[in-house]
Formats: sequence, C-alpha cells, structure tokens
Amino acid sequence: MQSTASSNAIARRVVKLGDQIATRRWYYFIPTKGEPTRIVHAIEKGTLDHLPGKKLVFRSWQDLHQSLGQTLEGSRTIAMEYSAENDIPYIAAVDAGTIDLVRKLGVKVASSGDLVQLFEARWDEAQTKSHFEAARLVNEFKDAGFRRIGENVRAGKSITEYDVQQYMWELFAKNNMTADHAPIVAVNANASNPHYSPEKDHSASIQEGDLVLIDIWGKLKEPDAIYGDITWMGYVGKDPAARHKEIFQIVKSAQLASFDLIARNFKEGKVTYGWQADQAARDVIVKQGYGDYYLHRTGHNIGQQVHGNGAHLDNLETRDQRKLIPHTGFSIEPGIYLPEFGVRSEIDVYIGVEGPVITSPHQTEIIPVL
Repeated sequence: MQSTASSNAIARRVVKLGDQIATRRWYYFIPTKGEPTRIVHAIEKGTLDHLPGKKLVFRSWQDLHQSLGQTLEGSRTIAMEYSAENDIPYIAAVDAGTIDLVRKLGVKVASSGDLVQLFEARWDEAQTKSHFEAARLVNEFKDAGFRRIGENVRAGKSITEYDVQQYMWELFAKNNMTADHAPIVAVNANASNPHYSPEKDHSASIQEGDLVLIDIWGKLKEPDAIYGDITWMGYVGKDPAARHKEIFQIVKSAQLASFDLIARNFKEGKVTYGWQADQAARDVIVKQGYGDYYLHRTGHNIGQQVHGNGAHLDNLETRDQRKLIPHTGFSIEPGIYLPEFGVRSEIDVYIGVEGPVITSPHQTEIIPVL
C-alpha cells in the first residue's frame, strides 16, 4: 500500500493511521510469505511504527527507488489500489506515476479490490447488530413520514416534500441516529431524478393522487456503526394507478432476480461478482422494454459510509468485478425513471454464514397512504 498525505484514504484506514500527520510518501509491503516492509521518509520515520515489519528509511528520491527495488525484488505480482482501465474508480487511489515506477521494476500490478474488502467492508458482530438496528429505525421513520402525509392530506392541510423530509430528519436526533444527508422525499416527476432532494424554497406540494418516493438512510451514533438504507413507494390515495402498479412490479421482479442469483450461487458454493448481480436485475428491466429508463447501478456496498468500500452491484456505470463476500452488506435498488414519475425499491442485504438475508421489511406493493 502506498500513500501521501491524503492521496490514498483507503490505505490510511487499512493501516490505521487515523489523524496522524503523514505529508511524505510511505509504503507498506506485505509479502505472501515472510516479513512485511515499511518504507518511510526520514522526517516522518515513525509513521508506520505501529505496524510489524522491517523499516527502510529514505531521504532522496534515489533512496526511495532503491528501497522499492530492494523490497520488490523477487516479486512478480503485487496488489495495489488500482483498477485496470479505471473499471472501479472507487478503488483506484494509487497515482499513475507510482504504478509506472512499480512496473519499471519488473512487477505486475493487480487490483487490491477484493483484498481491501477484507479490511474495509466486513462487519463484525457489533457492527452487524448496529446495521439491523439502523435498518429497523429508518423503516420506522419512513412509516412515520408516510403517516404524516396521510394525516395532513386527510385534514386538508398543505404539506410539501420538504416538510416530510424535515419531519423525518428530526426523528434522527431523537433516536440516536445520524446520516450524511437528510432523506429524499420526491413526488411524481421529481422521483424520476434519482438524486433529487427537496429544499425549503424548492419543494413540491403533496396532494391526493400523487406517487411519493421516500429514500432514507442512517446509522447509530456509535463508533464503527453501519448504515441502513431503504427506499419505498407510497400512493396518496387508496389504490395506485394501474401504470404505477405495473412499473413497480417490474422493479420488484428485477430486485428479486438479483437477490435470487446471489442466494442461489451461495447455496451452490459459487462466487457472485458485483457486475453479475447488477446484470440479473438489469436483464429483467431491459426485457420489459425499460432499459433506457434504468439510469444507475443496481446497488452499492454499505458500511460505515452509506456507500462503502466493498463490491457494488454494477455493470452499467462501472464493471465491478469484486466478489460479494460473507460478512458484508449492500443495497439492491433497481429503478425505472419515466418522464411523469419514477419508481425505485431498495432493500439491504447481509451475507451471513448461512447466506444472504434481507435486513429490513421488503416492500412487495405500493402502499396506500390514505
């Protein structure tokens, strides 16, 4: 692993540098067999002292090249935070010049994407528990948001997307929860923008007959806590329109196709790659003629950040060739975004020792809000 002060955040986390100052290049080499090697600059020679291994200290660039050559002698392939053709940009943290230098020393560079998952993406027992609790709470907040809509519409009171968002957002502080952003509440055509977010001065009113999307995520205010992240659809009325139901059922079928592939492969002892889980969902939507209206990947890794550093379910924006491994979690959230309205359904999945499980209630039909 290689990093400067901030060029490789993944490496800093894996070697547990925390907030320690490290303004000069450092390298940590872990061979398949034998002792690791720390390469550090003379003015920061204690940077990696908390890690095992011998230490090489460089002062000049010539010293650095010599230390790297000595360290990599006999190696044929090493894993670095690199992605061929930038297929997975989230893991591509080592600069091109360093890759050039390593290759010049006669060593092939492979991606450390799957290796990084072992450090960055797996949940321990406490983290798993925190995720299930977070998933439970965001589901409760979502229910509260839909109830708020129903109460106001039945009473003939005005209510906007922003009002509902802020109502749910207040529930976070009351329940020891936090998130990097307030929930998404989107009505009709606004739901066709996957990253739409209402603002105080830019927010649609919610009225009877509207289709409403709520996307809500959060985690407990505890060290190393894991996010929960869900999206549900509601109809402000008693019975959604036939068109709404049709699109939702296609999205739900795509979601289940992805989950079923992962579950089946696990049962059969087969590996599932992120791109395969995406393609399973995408094929369903394409077959129904809505491929051009499916704008994003099928899902993302979930960790201490809502978009974590494990495998994503993606064969659109990237071709994610990382494996879906045990003790990691991710979302499955296909969507169809038509000009007049958008539909997305999102579940969280955790791969435990007995296989993948959905970690929060699973929406099977659009819920009537009135």
